[in-house]
Amino acid sequence: MASEGEENKINPTIYWGAVRLQDHNFVMAVTDIGLSYLQFQRGDARDGVDVEAWQEFTQWARKVGHPSGWVQQEDKLQPYMEQLDAYLSGERTNFELPLDLRGTAFQQAVWKALHSISHGERVSYSQVAQSLDKSSAVRAVGTAIGANPVLIVVPCHRVIGKNGALTGYRGGLENKEKLLLLERQGK
Repeated sequence: MASEGEENKINPTIYWGAVRLQDHNFVMAVTDIGLSYLQFQRGDARDGVDVEAWQEFTQWARKVGHPSGWVQQEDKLQPYMEQLDAYLSGERTNFELPLDLRGTAFQQAVWKALHSISHGERVSYSQVAQSLDKSSAVRAVGTAIGANPVLIVVPCHRVIGKNGALTGYRGGLENKEKLLLLERQGK
């Protein structure tokens, strides 16, 4: 039988909310350990969560915890919102947030590699694979990047195609382009 601490790691309470910062709308979720989910949403967060964003969030949340442990509680999100807002304002280039990322060992390794990409830098999927000594696993690396649950903070937007083209971003290519431009201007 799992102790209370172990149970919280296995089936954590997920505190979530629809968040509007600058001109961006997000669904954000945290556990008692740290930030665990951040995704753009198309609809205005002041109107709640749009259907597409809700479906994606619930799909993720079901993998992480039981629906009875989902609590809409924006005040738990506040410290994370403050750092994200500072980043979106160009006042912050890195995040000092506890994270609670849940994924396979391979996904965790890829997400850790993403953290080593500096603000304003761009790297290819191939370069990420090479940094993991997995040069032949570019597609698997791309899949792990696509499964990143914490956009922006785990900076998958800094990964581009080998030819320099903006490719694949769950938050939408328009948002990827805006984030890269924000970082380029802030350097």
